[in-house]
Amino acid sequence: MSDKKVWLVTGAGRGMGVDIARAALAAGHAVVATGRNPAKVTSAIGADDDLLAIRLDVTDPGDAKMAVAAAMDRFERIDVLVNNAGNFNAGFFEELSPDEFRAQIETTLFGPVNVTRAALPVMRAQRSGLVVTISSTAGIVGGEFLSAYAASKFGVEGWLESLAPEVAPFGIRTMLVEPAFFRTELLTPESTKYAESSIADYAERTEQTVTAWKSMNGQQGGDPAKLADALVRLAAREDPPLRFPAGADAVTTFENRAKLLLEQADANRELSSNLDHDDA
Repeated sequence: MSDKKVWLVTGAGRGMGVDIARAALAAGHAVVATGRNPAKVTSAIGADDDLLAIRLDVTDPGDAKMAVAAAMDRFERIDVLVNNAGNFNAGFFEELSPDEFRAQIETTLFGPVNVTRAALPVMRAQRSGLVVTISSTAGIVGGEFLSAYAASKFGVEGWLESLAPEVAPFGIRTMLVEPAFFRTELLTPESTKYAESSIADYAERTEQTVTAWKSMNGQQGGDPAKLADALVRLAAREDPPLRFPAGADAVTTFENRAKLLLEQADANRELSSNLDHDDA
């Protein structure tokens, strides 16, 4: 297929997934764009001979297998998988119900796991492929009101970093993308669910945080179309980066985290370094 690749993009019915699908098509690639409503996917992206819109609920392993099978039936290969589908269950940990916390993990950790598990046999047979997973700066640094979301993204980081050396011998590469604040639909009511305020000790901070985040919706600095173009360029590289901080604020987050880890490594160096058995 020369330079023309087949992309499978999850969560392509709205938000960043739409931009990624459009950028891949504009670059001359074929795109399998997935979402819970295929008609909405086609409407959002626009008709194209190289576009296949199919239904996929990423929390359903059976759906993931069917999506991969549909991609193979139409295009006979999958070169780039973009795990983009996601949502946001926000709130203080004590106020998030167990079901809400688990639902976050199911979508933003097990969702990518399910789709990647379905796609890897195809990529192994090809002896080539790239697995791109949209993580977050919340996968690098946690914060209040983010416990469920950060837990899922920290999980994604560890999973894909560990997967990378497992599949590298088969010509398969992986790339984690850590956006900070981009003007996507993540903070819209369709994507963000706030835990019910139920504990008086948190009430004031909950009200302040929700108000602040709602005011940010549509005002984020990052341009998802520019990020989509950057991902197409990175995917074309022979050796794409294991991690890509998306946005100047994400680069700063990486730098600050690295500095903090070095400070923590040094803070109790003597105590940390003298924990071996005496006979070791």
